[in-house]
Amino acid sequence: MGSMLRQAVSPSAEPMLFLQLAFTSTFFAGLVQASLGILRLGFIIDFLSKATLVGFMAGAAIIVSLQQLKALLGIVHFTTQMGIVPVMASVFQHTNEVRPSVRYPSACMHWSWQTMLMGACFLVLLLAARHVSIRWPKFFWISACAPLASVIVSTLLVFLFKAQNHGISIIGSLKCGLNRPSWDKLLFDPTYLGLTMKTGLVTGIISLTEGVAVGRTFASLKDYQVDGNKEMMAIGLMNIVGSCTSCYVTTGAFSRSAVNHNAGCKTAMSNVVMALTVMVTLLFLMPLFVYTPNVVLGAIIIAAVIGLIDLPAAYNIWKMDKMDFLVCLCAFAGVIFISVQEGLAIAVGISIFRVLMQITRPRMMIQGNIKGTDIYRNLHQYKEAQRVPGFLILTIEAPINFANTNYLNERTKRWIEDESSSGNKQTELRVVILDLSAVPAIDTSGIAFLIDLKKSIEKHGLELVLVNPTGEVMEKIQRANDAHNHFRPDCLYLTTGEAIASLSGFAKMATP
Repeated sequence: MGSMLRQAVSPSAEPMLFLQLAFTSTFFAGLVQASLGILRLGFIIDFLSKATLVGFMAGAAIIVSLQQLKALLGIVHFTTQMGIVPVMASVFQHTNEVRPSVRYPSACMHWSWQTMLMGACFLVLLLAARHVSIRWPKFFWISACAPLASVIVSTLLVFLFKAQNHGISIIGSLKCGLNRPSWDKLLFDPTYLGLTMKTGLVTGIISLTEGVAVGRTFASLKDYQVDGNKEMMAIGLMNIVGSCTSCYVTTGAFSRSAVNHNAGCKTAMSNVVMALTVMVTLLFLMPLFVYTPNVVLGAIIIAAVIGLIDLPAAYNIWKMDKMDFLVCLCAFAGVIFISVQEGLAIAVGISIFRVLMQITRPRMMIQGNIKGTDIYRNLHQYKEAQRVPGFLILTIEAPINFANTNYLNERTKRWIEDESSSGNKQTELRVVILDLSAVPAIDTSGIAFLIDLKKSIEKHGLELVLVNPTGEVMEKIQRANDAHNHFRPDCLYLTTGEAIASLSGFAKMATP
């Protein structure tokens, strides 16, 4: 949002106008998100596959953890970018930077060893509490109480030992009070209306995708369903209300959701308790957090997200489907090397490309008879299946539509040519059987493909028969017959065995 708005307004030169445009863009973002939910477009989240979520979850967990290195190492100057390259550059590029210290007044390392020691201790404590809760579920309360206990203990330690004077960064003084209403700051000036609408559209889609991805991630961990339409409406209404209460566009936070999940929360009531707690804290308890060290907050987030890296799931994806693993790897690499949004976009793009490949290149197989039975199966899958002399039995396992008719036509004719050129008079091809039992739907291009294939086959002196077309396919064939009688009743059969039994006499009579 900031990068898009800066193209027109400088936040330093015109801070109030920049703030108004941010609130207005948030309003449009919420409007777009809520509209998608109201229009029942939640199916969009179905493009976030299991492989995408596993890669996204691991990449986001690493990025969130790396962002906490600022607090964990006591680094003063740190990047605000999310990619692993700028983060690691911020960690190492200033290691020669110096600070004054008691022993060496003119020199001190960029990293703070006191901060690192405190962070390591509390991180080990949090991970140990998590391990105990996983190993012995009845002690779940240990993991749930560990973050709050860490905040209280670390705050007391800093206060008692004046640790802020020894290189440990603290939160510092914070003002009490809630955000003021901002509905009077929404700016619908025609001069900036196009900019705010475009910014709201882009940031709304990005935050919606990210929020739904986070929701699907934790839904897969806890085995519950996410209604995409409700998610869109909830996030959209949140941003609409937020634009009127001094908030910029936001979504379901990955780090806070991870902390919530790690604490063992089960229902949405935890959000109500959290909201009330935040409100009471903002109004009355802010002075108590003056001495809370930032390093402990970073340790809490790292302990929460580190358990979201699911290596066994990634290994299973590799074993089952290499293409899915590529999607997972692209989501992971995109998130850690570019950004969360680009990583998701790359993974979704590859998933869509794979779906398109499956549509345009459907499975088409040659079937054979399993000896001693009336069963016909794929020759490559069942080694005991045998070819039926004089018959070419083909099956299609996908809808037949405009996207794949050319591919099906070319492959069918290639198989027919291969069979016809075999030169064996005893097994010379006479009948082509097309099994349509696994074709759920067909369009006009598909019907035209069947008609053209029948005409082409008949020119070569062969017979085309169709086996077990489903309801929709049969209905379209009948409609085509109403205009022109392309498919006679004697070329339609219920089963492959019935077709072969009926046409075996024809094949023998046609053999010279």
